[in-house]
Amino acid sequence: MTTPFDKLAAEYDVSWTNSRNGRSQRNAVWKEIDQHFPPGQRVLDAGCGTGEDALHLMARGVQVDAIDASIEMVRIARQRGVATRRLRIEDLNELEGPYDGALSNFGALNCVADLPACGVQLARLVRPGGKLAVCLMPLLCWSELLRFELRRLRPHVVWRGMPVQYPSHAEVIRAFSQFHLIRKRSIALRDHCLYVFGRL
Repeated sequence: MTTPFDKLAAEYDVSWTNSRNGRSQRNAVWKEIDQHFPPGQRVLDAGCGTGEDALHLMARGVQVDAIDASIEMVRIARQRGVATRRLRIEDLNELEGPYDGALSNFGALNCVADLPACGVQLARLVRPGGKLAVCLMPLLCWSELLRFELRRLRPHVVWRGMPVQYPSHAEVIRAFSQFHLIRKRSIALRDHCLYVFGRL
């Protein structure tokens, strides 16, 4: 089954990862997660895209297992040396832990219809005391509001045929109830919101 990201994969790093805005936001996320995923840990990258975050962690001595629903994203990540498996986040039940931590960056979880079910699976996979970093697109995004793109005022939209959710802060906290919130940080003009949790 193809995804909208299959068509975007070839140009994703040019249009987002290596853009000025994309690089700035990714660096901000890395500054936060580097404090929580030290060398020697085993970390799951859920929704890895082209593998940019995985490569960053691997360069620091972190072992990364990566998954993505897009066959083209997986192909590119593998070409770059990332241990990547084609798997939807909704199918985390097929994985075995424990992991020292897990990461899901830049809105991958916005494409998951049942965030609480995802939270249950991540809690199963991450060991007690482990960390979870999730970067979501929030309901209100000032950069989009300033561009008069008011779709974010609706919690559910369809993008390129794919349902996308914009959870509230309360919904995120409920979805990851088996974790405790360590830090919440807005990335750029609230383009994304980074949550760092600890596994209870």
